[in-house]
Amino acid sequence: MRIAVVAPSCPLKREAAAAVKAIVEERGDCELTIHAQCFLSDGHFAGPDQARLEALREVMADPAVDAVWFARGGYGSNRIAEAVLIDLPQATRSKIFMGYSDAGFLLAGFHKAGLNAVWGPMPQDVLREGGKAGVNRALDWLVRRDVAALEPALDGPAMAFNLTVLSNLLGTPLEPDFSGIDLLIEEVNEHLYAIDRSMFHVTASLAIRKIRRLRLGRVSDILPNDPDFGADDAAIVEQWCTRSGIVFGGRADIGHDSANRIVPFSTENR
Repeated sequence: MRIAVVAPSCPLKREAAAAVKAIVEERGDCELTIHAQCFLSDGHFAGPDQARLEALREVMADPAVDAVWFARGGYGSNRIAEAVLIDLPQATRSKIFMGYSDAGFLLAGFHKAGLNAVWGPMPQDVLREGGKAGVNRALDWLVRRDVAALEPALDGPAMAFNLTVLSNLLGTPLEPDFSGIDLLIEEVNEHLYAIDRSMFHVTASLAIRKIRRLRLGRVSDILPNDPDFGADDAAIVEQWCTRSGIVFGGRADIGHDSANRIVPFSTENR
């Protein structure tokens, strides 16, 4: 399998690239190409919008590439997501696209366009504690569809998103059909009131109210609330599910950490 790494959001750290290359060499079951664009810098982004767009379009059109692996999250993929989807190259149809966090904008749009979108660890994660295991989990799924890499409670169509990303893509051309799916969400580095506000918006969406159930992944590095908000993350999510008539399905094994599991995007019809 040939895997291409591009950075549609923020730059990939060179030490992360070196560590992931070493893992791939150790495994010996795939080939990895890290696009030079991953190391560009333009303010917050891994190069200007046009450079990030061109790099992604390049690997999408390359028939020798079997999978496109997003280098990391951060912010920025939404700025190129609609343009990426214009006149999709034929070679795109057979590829797998993997990432999470900010890459959720692309995963949503790609899935809507009929492409193979997968939530899973990214190369930058190798720098997290236990990151080698996370990278290997992603490669286990990409290379040989190892079911042990999957979120363990998947039992039907599903999608996974960072909560803030999900809230921001609703109502845009990137919004996919959520009907009948398990929707898994997670969050990082937010105040509890911000989580509450995002849940208000998400659960008010008529599109989201068509899901089968909502499951909560890990909510990590919660910012201090002064005064105390009065409810934890699980209570907030469950309360908004109750208010909106959405089934709360309990916890999910996803999050911004090295234990993040794989969630292939699927729907009732696909």
